[in-house]
Amino acid sequence: MMAEQVVFYIFSALVLLSAFMVVVLKNQVRAIFLFFVTLFSMAGLFVFTLADFVAITQVVVYVGGVLVLMIFTFLLSNRDILNNPDATRVSAAGIHHLPGMVVAGLFFAVLIAVVLQSNPEQIEWIKNADKSTLKPTDNTIHYLGINLMTRYLVPFEVVSLLLMLALIGAAHLARKERKI
Repeated sequence: MMAEQVVFYIFSALVLLSAFMVVVLKNQVRAIFLFFVTLFSMAGLFVFTLADFVAITQVVVYVGGVLVLMIFTFLLSNRDILNNPDATRVSAAGIHHLPGMVVAGLFFAVLIAVVLQSNPEQIEWIKNADKSTLKPTDNTIHYLGINLMTRYLVPFEVVSLLLMLALIGAAHLARKERKI
């Protein structure tokens, strides 16, 4: 096995394991820091797919902005959890978790059925993959910039509005109420 494959499998295992732990952990502080590991590992995977701009954007926007915002919002709004972490312990199994487990099981069954019934050789973009393979010397940022400002301008602006709303919501949660 080549060194690139080993590093790719390490990043993939980090993404899967840390994302699973984010969902399973009860301690919200640890879950946020594992989300940090997940986002950095995803950036590493983007580098391997020659999507360098997406990897840098992942680190700057998600790791540098959104995750730090989540940490500050959590720390400013949940002081009771930080003072008494044992008070928030909830049992992992219970009748109230049954509907969520049933829905998750059904989604997993559908996912497995789709994977088993799919035929990758019949998918058009996989057939044409050999013709449009990226090379490390390709200028992908140039093509990405042209597409963002022409073809995908509306989704780009919608995402910017959503990020602005997230910042406004975080500022609202973090502000202190004045007592009159």
